[in-house]
Amino acid sequence: MVPKGYTGITIYPFIFLKYDALKTDSILINHERIHLRQQRELLIIPFYIFYSIEFLTRLITLRNWKKAYKKISFESEAYDNEKDLNYLKSRPFFRFIKYM
Repeated sequence: MVPKGYTGITIYPFIFLKYDALKTDSILINHERIHLRQQRELLIIPFYIFYSIEFLTRLITLRNWKKAYKKISFESEAYDNEKDLNYLKSRPFFRFIKYM
């Protein structure tokens, strides 16, 4: 279920991990939980639409898959805050907009 080159993927309401041992990786789990919150805020389907459009736009502009992926606003928020295990307790609604 997890694409090659990735360790986890979140498809609301599930988090899929490449290996069972990753269940104990609190930073990775926090990253994916941030995505769950983003998905829920945008009522799930619109999240995937915005995510896809933003990725494709950045891919055309940057012409590099990995750079385009890292520049997606949803990913930027998750990567910037994944180490703060209390982030979701104080995260404002629609916080990802700051990253657009």
